[in-house]
Amino acid sequence: MSSETQTSLDAGKQVGAGAAGETAISVWERIVGIEAAESREYFSRELLVWYDRSKRDLPWRRHRDPYFIWVSEIMLQQTRVDTVIPYFHRFIERFPTIRDLAEAPQEDVVKMWEGLGYYSRARNLQAAAQQIVELHDGQMPSAREHVFALKGVGPYTAGAILSIAFNQPEPAVDGNVMRVLSRYFLIEDDIAKPKTRIGMEKIIPGLIPEGRASDFNQALMELGALICTPKSPHCLICPVMEHCRGRIEGMERELPVKTKAKKPRPEQRLAILLEGSGENEGRVLVRRRPKTGLLASMWEIPHVAAAGEDLGIDVVQLEELLEDRGLAWSPMTAYMTAEHTFSHIHWTMRVLIAREQPDVLAQLVAESGVPYEVAVPESAVEPELRFDTEDSGEEWRWVSPEDMQEIAFPNLFSHILNTYFEDGNKL
Repeated sequence: MSSETQTSLDAGKQVGAGAAGETAISVWERIVGIEAAESREYFSRELLVWYDRSKRDLPWRRHRDPYFIWVSEIMLQQTRVDTVIPYFHRFIERFPTIRDLAEAPQEDVVKMWEGLGYYSRARNLQAAAQQIVELHDGQMPSAREHVFALKGVGPYTAGAILSIAFNQPEPAVDGNVMRVLSRYFLIEDDIAKPKTRIGMEKIIPGLIPEGRASDFNQALMELGALICTPKSPHCLICPVMEHCRGRIEGMERELPVKTKAKKPRPEQRLAILLEGSGENEGRVLVRRRPKTGLLASMWEIPHVAAAGEDLGIDVVQLEELLEDRGLAWSPMTAYMTAEHTFSHIHWTMRVLIAREQPDVLAQLVAESGVPYEVAVPESAVEPELRFDTEDSGEEWRWVSPEDMQEIAFPNLFSHILNTYFEDGNKL
């Protein structure tokens, strides 16, 4: 047995530890054992023949620029290829080099990411670009330890960069790859567990033909994306069907084994579309989220947590939020309901609409004899119509449709605002 096979076997034993140890060990032994050599060689050979003939023409495949490959891999996390392509083109046009990305205002970077979701990816991408400028003179490093040290780069992304851009025989194990390997080698271990992924990472270097790391890893991903799909694998046109143990055993639809993820926690929210008047005519009130946490530093319409049972109580919270900022408004009425699912939270957002009425607030203040200082500075003083709340440090502003082209909104709020600005039936 070769040292490579022994190393992989040791990894398999580690993966097989636990109650099902004997079964798991036999699986990994079978995969790396001598009797499986023909199956492994067949898999690698036929996979590359198919890829050379059938690979998709994707923009990041037209060259091996490490920066382009890195950006595409970050974008492709949790996102379909068809969705990514136009974003990739726009992003590269706006930030053609790592240095351009590193030196750009973060708000510009997040704005270019708007619609892709998982916005921490964009912020980490820029932070890593700044690392590369500082430590590697703006050039993507090719050393494994340096790539792994980049912000937001985990085992899969590092493996993809090293193999695709630099043709190094590194594993790049994502969901597509785990699905293909689970079916082909009949691996019944839970792919949601890190130890299963680690075991597969140990297998892949032994499958990569010399000098073909870049093509092999892309071919493996391509097979999972196009043919060995999650619910309806196209076995009859699969280039490696002949030795696929999952197909032979009739288990291709049962594999891979994966523990179901916990359902997102439902949350009710109540939001306000506050139309501006006077100098704010044609604009809507928005605020910037905190610099850390969910949707960090992005803009949104004001909203509060809601019990969903007593709308009156929820409206009082919303009114207090506006009152604290020196605002007055017309009666609130229902406008729309919108929903959005994050990885761990599902928001159901009821949106109310009202119109700013500064003259009403001024009249109330005059009647009470209390001096009143307008919270929103005049546009001549602050053209962007921004104002801060001193106690909380929050930033608020009035936005027009044109402003939305410049600042970043999460998908949920972008949908609400676009619906509003396109709607002719406003208050």
